Amino acid sequence: MNLSNLKPAKGSMKGRKRIGRGQGSGYGGTSTRGHKGQQSRSGYSRKIGFEGGQMPLQRVVPKMGFKNINRIEYKAINLDVLQGLAEKNNLDTIDLQVLNQAGVTSKKDKVKILGNGELTKKLVVKANAFSKSAKEAIEKLNGTTEIL
Repeated sequence: MNLSNLKPAKGSMKGRKRIGRGQGSGYGGTSTRGHKGQQSRSGYSRKIGFEGGQMPLQRVVPKMGFKNINRIEYKAINLDVLQGLAEKNNLDTIDLQVLNQAGVTSKKDKVKILGNGELTKKLVVKANAFSKSAKEAIEKLNGTTEIL
């Protein structure tokens, strides 16, 4: 046995269907396209979503809403989360790296601090955005807010 006489196992390879090569092949005549009609002609291509003349689904379903391409998606974090982090890790500065290491946010998240919950510790908070109530609560304890 050598490379010149290797063959696939018997019955493992199926021959391709040779269409339009005479009646003897079994695929002559209409070449498996049936009789007449649009799909039997050469050059036919069905439009995307064509349903045989029935009203296509994309025309039946109404258009709704729109997607604002300029929207900035923020990850919302409340003051009680900041308080918990500060107490647990004994921190006085909280920024995106601290939140990322704690598993609160992912690397590419933009963070907005919201004012829900109690804050009892003076903190320096750095984030992408702050709500009015969160900013007031942080600054009431002589903490500082810094927008990145």
